[in-house]
Amino acid sequence: MLTVLCLLSKGSTSKERLVSKMNKRNKRKVSGKKIVIYTIVFVVFLAFACLAVYLKNVSDYKQAVKSIAFGEIDVSEAADGVYIGECNVNFIYAKVEVTVHAGKIENINILEHKNESGESAEVVVDKIVEEQRIDVDEVSGATNSSIVLKKAVENALEQAYAAR
Repeated sequence: MLTVLCLLSKGSTSKERLVSKMNKRNKRKVSGKKIVIYTIVFVVFLAFACLAVYLKNVSDYKQAVKSIAFGEIDVSEAADGVYIGECNVNFIYAKVEVTVHAGKIENINILEHKNESGESAEVVVDKIVEEQRIDVDEVSGATNSSIVLKKAVENALEQAYAAR
């Protein structure tokens, strides 16, 4: 009888241990679930923060393009030489080299043109050379890149005008 009691007491102890181990596992699972939930919440928050920063940058970029104004530059009074002009509005950047000779724009080289999808705008510099003025039509579908390229050319011509 004593042996049975000992076995029962040992059995109940092992059952208690088993129940205790199962409870610990369940607590770990809950902790694991909490970690997964916190991680998902953090990733979603981070994604929204990145999206907000991106949308702010796009808004600033669009405003910067809208605020570009062109002045009147008389190329015939510009000094001969090679001049570098730049324009940067975050998503689009242009750096050009303008050659002025005998009061005319002789050549425009695009040194750098970081653009969203406005590679087709690069023909605008040919129009500027052809028409000898900055106020040429923008390229459809690449309007912002056209504006930035034209402003870079104007910035170079301002140096030529100031050098006279």
